Amino acid sequence: MKVLVDENIPNISVRELRLMGYDVLDIRRTEKEGLFDDELWTLAQTEQRLLITTDKGFFEHREEPHFGILIVRLHQPNEQRIHARIMKALEQFPSTGWGGLLVAMRDTVQSIYRSGK
Repeated sequence: MKVLVDENIPNISVRELRLMGYDVLDIRRTEKEGLFDDELWTLAQTEQRLLITTDKGFFEHREEPHFGILIVRLHQPNEQRIHARIMKALEQFPSTGWGGLLVAMRDTVQSIYRSGK
């Protein structure tokens, strides 16, 4: 599965996703670092990638056709907690089932939205 990680996703998650066989695009330390959210969204759609982020602004795309959005929203985020919630979400949903799926992982609950389009 192809994944785009936002700059706020821990390196430990990037490493583990790659070890699991995911094609991970991490824009840190590239010419794309610092992209605005709309540019990041366009990149994810153009490259047909699941977007993993902690930015709640991507909720606005939940009704649009997309290749998957995973948003981690924690009250007291740190690398380990963000990483754990990412891994939990990826365990629950098969890599082929992310198209049109938005999953918001919170501290103890998750919300799931499926694009109707």
